Amino acid sequence: MQRRVIAPAAINALKQALTHVYWYKSDLRSFLLNTISNPRILSRLNWDDYKRNIVTTLVEFLARDQDKYQGDLLRLISEVTRMRDFTHLRRLEDGDDKEQRAKEAVKALFKLSKDHQALVDEQKEIEERRRRNLEKRLRSEGVRERLEQLQEEYFGLLSQNPNERGYSLERLMRGLFDLFDLDPKASFKITGEQLDGAFSFEGVDFLFEARWRNEQAGAPDLSVFSEKLRAKLENTLGLFLSIIGFSEDAVKKHSSGRRLMILMDGSDLMAVLEGRIELVELLLRKRRHASQTGNIYLRLHDILR
Repeated sequence: MQRRVIAPAAINALKQALTHVYWYKSDLRSFLLNTISNPRILSRLNWDDYKRNIVTTLVEFLARDQDKYQGDLLRLISEVTRMRDFTHLRRLEDGDDKEQRAKEAVKALFKLSKDHQALVDEQKEIEERRRRNLEKRLRSEGVRERLEQLQEEYFGLLSQNPNERGYSLERLMRGLFDLFDLDPKASFKITGEQLDGAFSFEGVDFLFEARWRNEQAGAPDLSVFSEKLRAKLENTLGLFLSIIGFSEDAVKKHSSGRRLMILMDGSDLMAVLEGRIELVELLLRKRRHASQTGNIYLRLHDILR
């Protein structure tokens, strides 16, 4: 049976909407990085080109092979049609006009997307099956036993010397990444830079940074990590773990512009160790939230409520 495809009119409406919802290419790039399942696709694009040409090249590439990329197209359509806040455009010159064009483009895409509701429902069912399979795996005896071991290790860190605790936390996280098949790499040093590690998640290379201090991680901490990310290959993202959490100004500063990282705190880690959520699901939800809202710090209570 031939697979149903997304109609050309909807493909064109998606191009229009992606062109108008973000004025700056850096914002568009951040959105795509956090939405497309394999952001290495973005390396095919010429980011020095005009924004409209970038969007056209990307969407047509995905549309030509819908057997492989239909899920990405549907995800893009879904995320764009959910957009309601365009205040980032209002602040620009002729901002009211730019905001209006964005709203009209999103509205047009929404009308056409309703014709593909069956495809959207099918994609949701695929994701739901994936979630159920993850939960089943999480309940398996081997995974549960390993989580209990890692939880005991974590409790043991509470009594450690703060100067030693950071290295122990890195080892614990490598064990957690390994448990969930995220291909962890140990901490390494390149040209004077100390990185706490790296892992792979849904085709994306992530650098990892861990902090366990007596105060929240601040804007300078995230700025240093951001510079490390910018110096790496295209499409590299970051996960910053701060057991105590993050200051409000740090989150606000790094949730604008090109968003390179997602944030995780001690409550997130405990939820994973206790089996209340799988690490892969946690990262997926945080990354998706950053894509939809720009906020890189989705709190645990908003995920599990």
